[in-house]
Amino acid sequence: MSLVLTLSETVSIWDKTLKKLSSSMDAATMQAFFAESYIHSVNGNEIFVVVPTELAVRVIESKYTKLVEDIIYELTQNSFIISYITGDKAKTITQSVNEGEKQFFSDSKIDPRYTLENFVVGPSNREAYQAAVIASREPGKMYNPVLIYGDSGLGKTHLLHAIGNAILKENSNLKVLYVKAHDFLDEYVNYVKSDRDGIGLVAWFKNSVDVLLVDDVQFLASKTKTEEMFFSIYNYLHSSGKQVVITSDRHPSTLNGLDDRLKTRFVSGLPVMVGKPEKTVCESILMKLIDEKGMSINNFDPEVINYFATKFGSNVRELEGAFGKLVFYFQNFTNSKHVDLATAIESVRGLAAGKEDSDSLTEDKIISCVSDYYSLTPNQIIGSSRVAKIALARHISMYLIRTMLDTPFTKMGVKFGGKDHSTVMTAVTKIEEAIKTDKELEKVIQDLKKRING
Repeated sequence: MSLVLTLSETVSIWDKTLKKLSSSMDAATMQAFFAESYIHSVNGNEIFVVVPTELAVRVIESKYTKLVEDIIYELTQNSFIISYITGDKAKTITQSVNEGEKQFFSDSKIDPRYTLENFVVGPSNREAYQAAVIASREPGKMYNPVLIYGDSGLGKTHLLHAIGNAILKENSNLKVLYVKAHDFLDEYVNYVKSDRDGIGLVAWFKNSVDVLLVDDVQFLASKTKTEEMFFSIYNYLHSSGKQVVITSDRHPSTLNGLDDRLKTRFVSGLPVMVGKPEKTVCESILMKLIDEKGMSINNFDPEVINYFATKFGSNVRELEGAFGKLVFYFQNFTNSKHVDLATAIESVRGLAAGKEDSDSLTEDKIISCVSDYYSLTPNQIIGSSRVAKIALARHISMYLIRTMLDTPFTKMGVKFGGKDHSTVMTAVTKIEEAIKTDKELEKVIQDLKKRING
């Protein structure tokens, strides 16, 4: 059960926290990093604390986060997440939709950590970055909707939050809602279960949202009723000149199960792709991460930056995770002040081995890729369902495994739930014959092969 704090209670708790902190550290540290700190706001189980400088944010996050959270837990008997911000960013965490009006999506918020200024730009993402700038400067006036698509972990979510932060900074009167597509689905399902007809939800959007940011819209595919509701909401926002920005893991035209009306509208504005980051972009990201950790690039061998940018550069999220592992290892298991290549490799040995395994082509990788493409689960594909969409995905998986791995039909039968080898052979032959005349299916196969090969 979460604790709801009043303003006076938060002030009191922080005063007590500072007193306890003062007994755990020297006076100079307290004066430098905590003397001017105060609680800005509380949102659910997250407490936003304003500190004097960006350096203070980095130092406190790296060295004192757990200590502060433990003290607050001792005082309140509740677990809170503490987020540290500087005063100039404090206004961006104000609720995107006023609390008095926010009947829906109560857990949704714009993350102040993601801004246009700290997004690293390169050839692979420049167009998407420019689209984000346009949407944030003149919401609803130039390109609407903006659609940002590309593989997972390339910065789409960062851009969505950055757009929200930029809009709130320049237009604090606008109401911005960031929502993940599966949260929209959950909200709608819960709403319908309460025996309401959906009119109230549409009305809420009309009154409470000026800018809608939707993450991972592909999760709405094949959810017919939810798509209809989203279509109604989208039409109103668009016709009212309210900005809509959407992200997807692929171009909407290839999203099987997505309503054709939504596909058409999504691509009618400005669709832009985010691609795999270039090595120079990855190196810039690493340098930014080093700076954010309060470290110096001079403490890292150039070979370390090159190794991480090369090894983990296909995915920004993986790159950030690997670097975090390096910093943890370096700070806790070495006595050196300099990070050499041997230390770096040792710190991520498990991650690197796992990446090598995931990069190798396997039956499971092919099935996983096909299931993701069709918004299914691997278990559905290897199961026995005769639903047309699932059966097609199963046959395509068999065809790809046969042609890309040359797996024997008997072995494939075992993989697909104990099917007879003749059943597998028939499925593979069916796809082979179909792609000779079905250009759309041929395009799907080519697209899947590109995804499987990275």
